Amino acid sequence: MIKIDRRTFIRSALAGAGALALPWGDNSTTALLASPTGQYSAADRVMLGNSGIVTSRLAVGSGTHGTGKSSNQTKLGLDKFVSLIRHGYERGVTFWDMADHYGSHSHYREALKSVPREKVTILTKSMTRDAAGMKADIERFRKELNTDTLDILLLHYLTDPLWISKMQATMDVISQAREQGHIRTFGVSCHDLGALKAAVASDWVEVILARINHAGAEMDGVPAEVAPVLKEAHEKGKGVIGMKLAGAGRIRDQLRESLDYVLGLGSVDAFTMGFESLAEMDDFIGKVSATGA
Repeated sequence: MIKIDRRTFIRSALAGAGALALPWGDNSTTALLASPTGQYSAADRVMLGNSGIVTSRLAVGSGTHGTGKSSNQTKLGLDKFVSLIRHGYERGVTFWDMADHYGSHSHYREALKSVPREKVTILTKSMTRDAAGMKADIERFRKELNTDTLDILLLHYLTDPLWISKMQATMDVISQAREQGHIRTFGVSCHDLGALKAAVASDWVEVILARINHAGAEMDGVPAEVAPVLKEAHEKGKGVIGMKLAGAGRIRDQLRESLDYVLGLGSVDAFTMGFESLAEMDDFIGKVSATGA
């Protein structure tokens, strides 16, 4: 496995007004967040709440119509999807969003053969709900990705507002994995407004992946309901990652409007997007750069 120094996982402390000691080599020489002019870039270095994770604003996703260990991205085949991942990296997109449910670990592992591990942020997700299964998943994910450490591990697809009371033992396994240096931070991916509100209220949750766009397409509620919840999460220091900016394809022709809305909220640190071609990725990266210009 690719090894990372144990000190990498110690959370950085804030030093003075806005200063941060960054744990990863590529972060120390890049500016955080967008410029004061309000213009954005997919490659902007952003901080995910108080998690200690600094990464690119855009994540290369792998879950378009993802289910049953497959997605539109994995169906492209190993070589084609890996070329997309590497193309994003060359454009400064160093955030990789994957999941066991999508069957995408092998693709990112292949991409890692030519990309320095310490230069990218690995986010993955587990559908497992029990402690024993989660422990096994963490070990398997690390082997599948050939890395000692998962930067971000999320409980995937939460729909039960009472998930916290039902999954305490599973959460404890994840917390212990962080103590062992196997995970840097953790959180949830929500597909229900009640589950999302529970995540915001929880002191355990450090990162939230939430559905958000201007039209309310494929979201947990209308934007007027979801946006205040994400604002509360952000104010509590949780990292907020947006997904479904294209509403699972329903509003793909409105991506500029979606980006204007999501970035205008001020509470979404980063967002993930699945691409199926180099042209599609480049077009989206261009739209991000045009936002706020």
